[in-house]
Amino acid sequence: MSPEQARGEKLDARTDLFSLGAVLYEMATGRIAFSGNTTAVIFHAILAETPTSPVQLNPALPPKLDEIISKALEKDRDLRYHSAGDLRADLKRLKRNTDSGRSVVTAAVSERAEPTASTVQRKWKKWMSAVLAFGLVIGSALLYWLARRPLPAPKVERYTQLTNDGRAKGRMVTDGARLYFNEVAGGNAAALAQVATTGGETALVPTPFPNVALWDIAPDHSQLLVSGFSGNEPEHPLWTLPLPVGTPRRLGDLVGHDASWSPDQQHIVYSHGTDLYTAKGDGADARKLITVSGELSWPRWSPNGKIVRFSVYDPGGTSSIWEVGADGNNLHRLLESWNKPAAECCGNWTADGYYYVFQSTRNGSTSIWALRQSAGILRKRVGDPVLLTAGPINYFLPAPSLDGKKLFVIGDQPRGELMKYDMKTSQFVPYLSGISAFGVSFSSDGNWVAYVTFPEGTLWRMRTDGSERLQLTFSPVLASQPYWSPDGKRIAFMGTAPGKSWQIYVVPAEGGTPRMLSPEDRNHVDPSWSPDGLSLAFGAIPFLEPDNAGGIFILDLKTNQLSKVVGSERMFSPRWSPDGRYINAQTSDDLKQTLFDLKTQRWQELTGGGPIGFPNWSRDGKYVYYDAGTGDQAGFYRVRISDHKVERIANLKDIRRTGLFGYWAGLATDDSPLLLRDTGTQEIYALDVDLP
Repeated sequence: MSPEQARGEKLDARTDLFSLGAVLYEMATGRIAFSGNTTAVIFHAILAETPTSPVQLNPALPPKLDEIISKALEKDRDLRYHSAGDLRADLKRLKRNTDSGRSVVTAAVSERAEPTASTVQRKWKKWMSAVLAFGLVIGSALLYWLARRPLPAPKVERYTQLTNDGRAKGRMVTDGARLYFNEVAGGNAAALAQVATTGGETALVPTPFPNVALWDIAPDHSQLLVSGFSGNEPEHPLWTLPLPVGTPRRLGDLVGHDASWSPDQQHIVYSHGTDLYTAKGDGADARKLITVSGELSWPRWSPNGKIVRFSVYDPGGTSSIWEVGADGNNLHRLLESWNKPAAECCGNWTADGYYYVFQSTRNGSTSIWALRQSAGILRKRVGDPVLLTAGPINYFLPAPSLDGKKLFVIGDQPRGELMKYDMKTSQFVPYLSGISAFGVSFSSDGNWVAYVTFPEGTLWRMRTDGSERLQLTFSPVLASQPYWSPDGKRIAFMGTAPGKSWQIYVVPAEGGTPRMLSPEDRNHVDPSWSPDGLSLAFGAIPFLEPDNAGGIFILDLKTNQLSKVVGSERMFSPRWSPDGRYINAQTSDDLKQTLFDLKTQRWQELTGGGPIGFPNWSRDGKYVYYDAGTGDQAGFYRVRISDHKVERIANLKDIRRTGLFGYWAGLATDDSPLLLRDTGTQEIYALDVDLP
């Protein structure tokens, strides 16, 4: 056992070479290097005692062999042999010198005793050759065994909760003393926060941006790599933010939606759409590395700077991890066929490069997995990933500590409470008994309600008094945004299954098998009935498509003919007006609402200055209600169709919200705003890990 094993420290190749040194010591001296009658005595010898010099026990040994054995048994592994190759080279050099007659023993023999010296030399050479040959054979066998023996599985030894504010959180980076992370602040603004790696109160990091996305921390921990943005625009300018405080600096003209620094801090890698780019650390000399067939995110350099790993979200609904050489060569997918359908993403290396940790979703639960990359010089990557976390809490976005002894993760327990805005008291109160549901929709007579449970994502319908409750969809189908047909007999909704794209379905309100109506060539969402119930409008969701094209489509339910609304590129989320004249839609960046006049076949801007979400027509068709703004401006708004006048109905600044796509908003039968209040928790945990 090596000193580091006795102390319970992380092991590497130098540990194995200590064991080999003990074998060589016994071969050369006939004695065990560290002996004792009890384990405690042996441990003390390993940690504190230096064994008797081999040459003192066997004067026939050459001093060089004594040096080799002593170096292999060095207690400070920084001074020990670092590789088997170095040890082998010294042994071969000793054998060569012995064979050529330059051994220390030969040099010590005087010229006056020539016959004796010759005899000693011949005997010594034979003995030394045999010992070294045998030593190389035994050493090679030992190294082979060390390389082949299975290492203990990585495991989590303790969980420690670091935060206690319950707010939704995003990716994390650390400088050793602090964790920096994204957090949803008041009004659902994306803010930058920090907390000590030992836990405590969280504090916001001031930035000049209305919303900020955190990408990475510089290897020297002097600055953060971030983006500032307003709405859901797909690409954002890249900035550096000095630590602990300072003025942000724009990185040239780089625009993307994820980025990270190289280990030497001389370059960055960033994603833009389906492309991966590299540039110098100051943003200059950008060049494209590769293009993939899906949305590319979470690029991360390996600690040696030779490869880049990243996640790809496929339009078909899968998420997988890929890697490519830093020069753009050898693009390939990791863990192919390991999880079907693939649902892996957001990986990070430990600082020593021995492990790659990532999140994976199976059966609706998200957990952290560890993939061994290397265990030192003697071992390469071995086996499949190992599960680190399990249980009722979802864990995601792993970030290793600098010393590799901890993993910082986000633990998620999702839950919501359906709330309705009381116009008289200007307060949100529980609605429908405060069920955890979103996508709430009412039949035209107001007697029936359809909704989707959160976080399960199953579609139900019931009477508004809570009776005659019926489940309409079942796992593994994930449902969202249900809408009743005008005659109250059918419910249209958007749905997906693992590995599948989002599509439009219709299910009978009395139950039955949902029927898919939209083509499977891309993701289609947000169904909306025409007032006569003969057509459905829906949108191609832009941010799930490689070309971000979007588009509004109308399906004639009698003829099954599909047509695209003219000029609807980069638009989605259509809503048919109650009188059938207009279709309201959003631009792909969520910053504007537009209105399409079906008579004139022309578009006009309805509102701007977003971000905008979940538009709904009032029952009388005079208004469009919607969710907009962040921070102090966050609220429910409505715009009057006749003159485009905008007014705020409810302030949402201090309300935590949730839903399948971050949050949800809707309307009750009396046009009162509805929302799903976030009653779940997202906290940061430190996992003490053993990664052998």
